[in-house]
Amino acid sequence: MTGKKIDGLEVAKSVKERVRKSVEELKKQGLEPCLATILVGDNAASATYVRNKHKACQEVGIITKDHNPSKSISQNELNELIDSLNNDRNVHGILVQLPLPDQLDEFVTISRISPIKDVDGLTPHNMGLLSMRKAILKACTPSGIMEMFDYYDIELEGKTIVIINRSNLIGKPLYHMLLEKNATVITCHSKTKNIKEICKNADIVVSGVGDRTKFVLTPDMIKDGAVVIDVAISRIDGKLTGDADYEKIIEKVSYATPVPGGVGPMTVSMLLRNTVTAASLSKGFGN
Repeated sequence: MTGKKIDGLEVAKSVKERVRKSVEELKKQGLEPCLATILVGDNAASATYVRNKHKACQEVGIITKDHNPSKSISQNELNELIDSLNNDRNVHGILVQLPLPDQLDEFVTISRISPIKDVDGLTPHNMGLLSMRKAILKACTPSGIMEMFDYYDIELEGKTIVIINRSNLIGKPLYHMLLEKNATVITCHSKTKNIKEICKNADIVVSGVGDRTKFVLTPDMIKDGAVVIDVAISRIDGKLTGDADYEKIIEKVSYATPVPGGVGPMTVSMLLRNTVTAASLSKGFGN
C-alpha cells in the first residue's frame, strides 16, 4: 500500500484563510489584533523565525510590534519589558522567541507573560488549564497536529497513540489534547525500553526526537496502515529531514507528514489563530 501525504502547507493555508476573515470581522468592530515579539540578542536562526512570523501576520492583517533587546539584558529588564506589554491594551499577544541567553531564566520569563496574552500557550497557567480541559490558548505545534487530524478526518477516539517526545513544547501538551479526544496515549523518551515494540502496536506515531544520530523511525517500527506524524527537523548532508525517511514510511502507512512541508507550517498558522483568539478575548467577543 501507499499512504496519503498530510500536506501541512495546504492545512496551514486553510487556517490562515479563516484567521484572515476573523481579523476582518474584528477590525469592523474597531479591534486590530496585535502580536508583540521579543527577540533577545542576534541569534540568526531565531531572527529568521521571528521574521517569518511577522510576515505571516502581515499576510492575514495582524499588526506586529518587534522588540529586540541586547543579548546582555538582565532578567529584571526583560521582566519590565514583558510587564509593559502585559499592560499595553493595544497588544493582544506576546511571544518570547526561544532559546534565551544563559543569564535569563526561561521559566521565569515565560511565567511573566499574562495568560490571556500567552499566544504560545506555554505559561504554567495555560499548561495547567490544558491538563484540566479548560485551556483556550494552547501550544502551537500540538494544536497544529490536532488541526491536521481534523482536516484529514483521522479518527482519534479509542486509538493507541505513541508520542516520542516529552517536551513542554510538544509532547506534554499534545498528550493532554489527545487524551481529551479519548485516545489511549503512550509517551516515550530517551529512557524508554522496547520502544520498537511499543511503536509497532500503535495506530498513530508522533515522533519528535530530532537527532538522527540517536534515533531513526524506520518502517519496521510501524504497523501496516498506521499514521505517522513527524515533528522532528534534522539536517542530513545538507537536506532537511525528520525522524523518518518519508519515502520509505509512506509505502507502509495510511497517512504521513513529510519534512519539510508537514508540521512546520502549522506552528505559525496556529500562532496566528491564537493571536486572534487573544484579541477577541480581550474585548469579550468570545473564542
